[in-house]
Amino acid sequence: MIELLRTNDLVMLSWARALLEEAGIDTLVFDEQTSALEGSISAICRRLMVREDEAPRARWLLDRARREIEDDG
Repeated sequence: MIELLRTNDLVMLSWARALLEEAGIDTLVFDEQTSALEGSISAICRRLMVREDEAPRARWLLDRARREIEDDG
């Protein structure tokens, strides 16, 4: 598995997972429980993981979606 995104922003994480899963890319979130246990100090980020062979396509999809959001804003 390859780390695609590291964040404590639950909205960003949810958006990225939905985008990738809609494209047929399976995702896993590492450190989700540990991050929740440490409370609100944001010391431990959640990590969005994808299979290594899907990482280039996943990065491309996220980059494209971010650019579209920036262009609309």
